[in-house]
Amino acid sequence: MMKCEKYVPKKINHLIKSKDTLIRISLLILLIFPKNYIKGQSKIDSLNRNLTITAVGDIMFGTNFPSKKYLPKNENCIPLIENVQDFFNQTDIIFGNLEGCISDDAPARKRCNDPTKCYLYRMPKKFGNCLKYAGFNLISLANNHTWDFGEKGVEDTKSILDSLKINYAGLDYKPYAIFNVNEDQKIGFCSFAPNYRTPSLLNIEKATNIVKKLSKTCEIVIVSFHGGGEGSKYQNVTRKTEYCYGENRGNVYEFSHAMIDAGADVVIGHGPHVTRAIDIYKDKFIAYSLGNFCTYGRFKLSGVNGIAPILQLEISETGKFISGKIIPIKQTNGGYVNVDSEKKAIKKIQELTNLNFPNHSIIIDNNGNIRKK
Repeated sequence: MMKCEKYVPKKINHLIKSKDTLIRISLLILLIFPKNYIKGQSKIDSLNRNLTITAVGDIMFGTNFPSKKYLPKNENCIPLIENVQDFFNQTDIIFGNLEGCISDDAPARKRCNDPTKCYLYRMPKKFGNCLKYAGFNLISLANNHTWDFGEKGVEDTKSILDSLKINYAGLDYKPYAIFNVNEDQKIGFCSFAPNYRTPSLLNIEKATNIVKKLSKTCEIVIVSFHGGGEGSKYQNVTRKTEYCYGENRGNVYEFSHAMIDAGADVVIGHGPHVTRAIDIYKDKFIAYSLGNFCTYGRFKLSGVNGIAPILQLEISETGKFISGKIIPIKQTNGGYVNVDSEKKAIKKIQELTNLNFPNHSIIIDNNGNIRKK
């Protein structure tokens, strides 16, 4: 990798309680007032069109390059995330950034004199089952590791994601995806990075045109970006162009606002390998970096690099932010994900949001609940 009180998880997501309540109410109405049920059903259906999202940052379940010693015990990735699985499979969309390719044997695109010092990520094909286990249905491929193993690595990755019916975007020839949730709610997704063969984060005009195109045909548009410097020195949103290892990593503040101006409803960032601030702009939610979710074996996970949020959002059918929740996690033993009883990710997001956006309109309480002021 490039450097640049006990909490018990609830099995029922608070963001979908409102939908459960509506279902119970509608059933009660059907039993008591069957003649009036059909007449009022359209109103109930409209209330159910709020969209729920679970989002995490970087995902890399272990790499078989340059050696299988960088894979988790028994070459099984399920134990890495099983302690937080209750927070998944509960929302309309479950999103993450896949930091690497999924392939058994694709050859490395770069030559390495010492492979142990080359941070190239190739997850075995069978590790796709961990994405399915958590319920991911939306993946970003726009990052600096997707093309580590060239065309074959990307083709193998696409084949696995297609077989699992997981939507994805972030390749130079596939900048966006369009799909439905809740049968007829059309979602547009696009993803950007300042890296090799990805839709460019640096070309804001071109990115804006993609978002405008999606907003014309989709009810909700989600934008993902991989940008900003890497590591503990890059926790702040500077509102300036960031450089890391001599590379232009973009102005993520300018980019995020431009995407919302163009029609995006949610903007989700990743790439710095640390958690960053959140904000609301024009009633639309921005997460500037969700850090490392599950990054096994070859990532620095000490200090702020090892904590991150599982972010849950509820937005209206027009994309306006309604509420959110931060589930604080930490990685231990090289990449095993657990709920953090110290709630460090909540505290970090509170701190950075107040520091970077002193006039923000967000309330983040100490349990991670997010709402507008």
